[in-house]
Amino acid sequence: MTVTAQEREQQIKQAEEVLFSGPQQLGFANGLFFGQFNAAQIDPYPELKPEERDAVAKAVSDVRRFAQEKIHAATIDRNAEIPEDVIRGLGELGVLGMTVPATYGGRGFSQLGYCRVMEVIGGHCAATAVFVNAHHSIGVRALLIYGTEEQKRRWVPDLARGHQLAAFALTEPEAGSDAANVQTTAMPTADGKTYILNGQKRYITNGAIAGVLTVMARTQVPGSSETKVSAFIVTPDMPGFEVLEARMPKVGIRGTATGRLAFHEMPVPSENLLGQRGKGLQIALNTLNYGRITFGASCTGVAKVCLKAAVTHAKKRVQFKQPLSEFELVKKKIAYMAAHAFAMEATVNECAALIDRGSDIKLETAMLKVWSTDALWTIVNDTIQIYGGQAFFCNEPYERMMRDARLNMIGEGANDVLRVFIAMVGMKPVIDQLLGLKTALAAPFKELGTLLSFGAKRVGAQLGLTTPEVLVRTAELRPFAQELGKRVREFGLAVQTALLRYREAIVDRQYVLERISDAACELYASGCTLSRLDHMLAQGNGNAVERSRDAVSGKYFLRLANRRIRQSLAALTDNDDEMTTAAANAALGQ
Repeated sequence: MTVTAQEREQQIKQAEEVLFSGPQQLGFANGLFFGQFNAAQIDPYPELKPEERDAVAKAVSDVRRFAQEKIHAATIDRNAEIPEDVIRGLGELGVLGMTVPATYGGRGFSQLGYCRVMEVIGGHCAATAVFVNAHHSIGVRALLIYGTEEQKRRWVPDLARGHQLAAFALTEPEAGSDAANVQTTAMPTADGKTYILNGQKRYITNGAIAGVLTVMARTQVPGSSETKVSAFIVTPDMPGFEVLEARMPKVGIRGTATGRLAFHEMPVPSENLLGQRGKGLQIALNTLNYGRITFGASCTGVAKVCLKAAVTHAKKRVQFKQPLSEFELVKKKIAYMAAHAFAMEATVNECAALIDRGSDIKLETAMLKVWSTDALWTIVNDTIQIYGGQAFFCNEPYERMMRDARLNMIGEGANDVLRVFIAMVGMKPVIDQLLGLKTALAAPFKELGTLLSFGAKRVGAQLGLTTPEVLVRTAELRPFAQELGKRVREFGLAVQTALLRYREAIVDRQYVLERISDAACELYASGCTLSRLDHMLAQGNGNAVERSRDAVSGKYFLRLANRRIRQSLAALTDNDDEMTTAAANAALGQ
């Protein structure tokens, strides 16, 4: 089906309204698209506040003990259900309300502290981690951010203690990654006191077991035939609420209750409107940011488990009269795991710190989600390869971990869609600058300063005269910092060149957008990793052996990422895009 020019214009208008409404903050990730390295956004490397350290350390210890004693991942996977005593125990430990303020019954942890806990859960049982994520990171979080004081006091305390569960109902048969295509409707009654909901939702984690659901539905814009998505707080005791399927069978994270729901002429009181009418997509997309960082924390936990398992097996397993650990192709896989586990933790912590500071996080969390979930898929796959046939059988956890990890690249925004999102959101401020340049060209004498400034910056970048300075305190990291600065400069130039070349058509150049997005993700992860390395080596705290090991892993990641960035940028001009399209069209019969 071909999209008409009018439909495309409407899509762009809707995307701009959702993604770029309100004041835009030029954070670290956005700065990369200008060829800037805004170090103040990621340095100094974040640490827990002194008043929180003991509480977080105890919570991590308690949750690890609880997971080992009570959360039996293989049984949860086999029975396709998380037991009630596990859910109850998580509530008693405060996990289900970890970042909820104490005034509403939560533990009041920072996002940084919460991620430490989610790393433990994610590494132990992915299904339990996704359950917590759906309940706390997006379900409860939507209420905390957008709820009125009355709404929060009414529902949040029970949710924080685990007395009730939360769900976030966005996805429908016709609305997945295309979130704006929500078809569920919410029509106000004549007196304006009630909305009547009709429609269906599917793939809703906790949908059939939740006591409070945030539901996205389309409402009419007053005085217009236009409709926009709004968010509503829904409870299953409302007349017309139907569970079509409580637990949809699936390949991975089988323990989560992923449901299909329907609303038949369901009355919802107008006071259950969450946030402003017509702002549901902003609510959905902003809330999903918190789910994406939790994905990153969970991936970090799994990566560490895989690394430990692969190292243990490679040292123990003997083939051809040598331990597997002596073979270079095994070493290569283990090195990748170690490097990316270190970088994942660094990037999660930096993202969490941005949230704790109240920064705009939509770009950074999308980058973290795409980059970490792709890396984990490689890590799990390589773990299976190192174990060989042994990993293929169900008495080992790795086939389950593989099935679970595949969801990560789909949930909370499919990675391919997020790649386009990252590129377009990252380039938007650059586009605005170029539009300003276009205005200046219309009156060159009046705007001579603007033109000269832009020209000087571009020529300077091309000649390598304006490479951003990436400062580190540790002498041995300076070569890595200098290389990173060069890649940032090259990336900024590549973004400008692509925009000048493709102009408005850049929206449809997904091969180009993918390369820009991948390079941006690697730059962001590299900046976070370098910050962690510099902090670790400058402080010199902890075990010297572990510090030395981590330093090698972090430096290796910087080398790998540097190479991948160069490859992505080179492919902007040296590629097989035309042949790729031709081959696909031939297969499609187009």
